[in-house]
Amino acid sequence: MAKQKKVQKSEKPKVPAPEKEQVRARRAAGHEEALQLDQHGRQRLIKGTAESAREYDLSKGGIVRVRNVDPLKGILSLTHKQREAGARYRADFELAAREGLKAMGMGERVSSGSASASVPARLIDNHAAMAHAKKSIGYPEIIRVLDAVCGLGMTIKDVATAENVVRDIPAQLLRMGLERLVVHYGSQAASRHG
Repeated sequence: MAKQKKVQKSEKPKVPAPEKEQVRARRAAGHEEALQLDQHGRQRLIKGTAESAREYDLSKGGIVRVRNVDPLKGILSLTHKQREAGARYRADFELAAREGLKAMGMGERVSSGSASASVPARLIDNHAAMAHAKKSIGYPEIIRVLDAVCGLGMTIKDVATAENVVRDIPAQLLRMGLERLVVHYGSQAASRHG
């Protein structure tokens, strides 16, 4: 009996201390968008989202500060429609990054039963929407900047440093890409997944 209880406790992986701190700070601030319950009932950060990459500081007095601000909100020269287009692109990007098109299990093929692909329609729609959005942008340089800023939550400074260019270049590419997305999303119906 005692050995079985120890085995069950050791199967539960530990949450890293920095992640625990980020979960605690988000709960204190009421920003629980990037949190989800894992299979053990603990709140964890959702991997692969811009919101989960954002860092929060929780002081001993209970004050929560956001270390890095969302680039779509922090760049004052963006219009409201450009921010909306960036947010929609981010939602599509994060769904594609988080869920992806996963292959079906091999158990059905081995058992010689009929194999039915069960990819949810929203994932297929999401990948098609991302392909159409990227096709409407047209330039790979602009797509890279949009993926970095909107999808991964990188700042313009981070993108400029990674590309080894001045900050004005990725900022201009971002504005051009968001303007193209405004036109692209303006000609389409609203997304099914928000």
